[in-house]
Amino acid sequence: MTPADLAELLRTTAAAVLVEHGLDSAALPDTVTVERPRNPEHGDYATNLALQLGKKVGVNPRELAGWLATVLVEKDGIAAADVAGPGFVNLRIKASAQNLIVDNVIAAGSSYGQSTVLAGVRVNLEFVSANPTGPIHIGGTRWAAVGDALGRVLSAQGAEVVREYYFNDHGAQIDRFTNSLIAAAKSEPTPEDGYAGDYIGDIATQVLAKEPEALTLPDDEMRETFRAIGVNLMFDHIKESLHQFGTDFDVFTHEDSMHTSGRVEQAITKLRETGFAYEKDGAVWLRTTDFGDDKDRVVIKSNGQPAYVAGDLAYFLDKRQRGFDLCIYMLGADHHGYIARLKASAAALGDDPDSVEVLIGQMVNLVRDGQPVRMSKRAGTVITLDDLVDAIGVDAARYALIRSSVDTPIDIDLALWSSASSENPVYYVQYAHARLSALARNAAELGLAADTAH
Repeated sequence: MTPADLAELLRTTAAAVLVEHGLDSAALPDTVTVERPRNPEHGDYATNLALQLGKKVGVNPRELAGWLATVLVEKDGIAAADVAGPGFVNLRIKASAQNLIVDNVIAAGSSYGQSTVLAGVRVNLEFVSANPTGPIHIGGTRWAAVGDALGRVLSAQGAEVVREYYFNDHGAQIDRFTNSLIAAAKSEPTPEDGYAGDYIGDIATQVLAKEPEALTLPDDEMRETFRAIGVNLMFDHIKESLHQFGTDFDVFTHEDSMHTSGRVEQAITKLRETGFAYEKDGAVWLRTTDFGDDKDRVVIKSNGQPAYVAGDLAYFLDKRQRGFDLCIYMLGADHHGYIARLKASAAALGDDPDSVEVLIGQMVNLVRDGQPVRMSKRAGTVITLDDLVDAIGVDAARYALIRSSVDTPIDIDLALWSSASSENPVYYVQYAHARLSALARNAAELGLAADTAH
């Protein structure tokens, strides 16, 4: 019995119990939550369903939990159902029901966990999307792990998933990056607003190796040389780091292409057609407050230049024109305002706001010996993907980053995740695998066939 099976059993049981007592079964939630209790002695699973329903149907949650427990304990696979606290139900699953999971896994083999529930759905999954001004930082590393895992899960459910990386190699950040490279090439101090770290000097050296006369060129040509070559070198490093981390992308989209392709103009035209745009103070505004934003956003400035949100509109339009049914954006903790903005973009362009899903990731903190780790020799300021992999390895890094909900800040203890002890979850899994492999070898020596292909 899987958690999903148990949740469905709880829902059908609760529906029957409510009807039996003359209560409204429409109060049931669409999905029922089952969780592992923190204390294993309390049971295999626990649910707060009675607490959710009690107030809605006018019954004391603990009494309702008792009704549920009385019926549940008679169901196949349930060994015990006990009421706890104000209305929790703790459940123990019979060993025979738990063993069915193993039987199902063996029977399904490598197809276990796969389905066709999302067959025919085209999903655009945009994540990481860091500009090429430095190595991937620890926050981007979290998205690299979670985004790749989410893409695999969606694909396993039959969806056609396109993993996309959206970037900009122009603008103020790139100007600062270029200035930093030139300063390093001239052996000058890092500009006040520049980027520091060993990687800047390394890239500057590589630029000069490719273009030995770069520093003697006229200023505009020199800057463009350092910008173009430097960005390409930095992006090559980013792609290689992500690849070594097990994360690859299908599409790399340049932000500037939204402007040069005419997508921005198309988006503005559609805005006017749908009525979500209006003019004020010589500028064109988008009604994002209709979708929870704290204020409407400027799309076209009073000087006629497109604002940043115009690029967002054009990018969503571009995705929809490529035929995606669902567009998932994975953004950092400082991007909460983008949720309303992106959903407003969808509605304003005549689309369903629910075709946009925005996931906000919280901070990742590294700890060693109880002290925060904040500095990276390579990057100069923040911890990078490469730093984390060097410290604990790819497997441990990915496991540590995807085991918690993305909306929860996490601390990664470098000593713990690199230790060879049962306290290290990755080591524990690897140890279990080694033990199972040993069992298979011993079985073979005894003449017992063991299928270890899966």
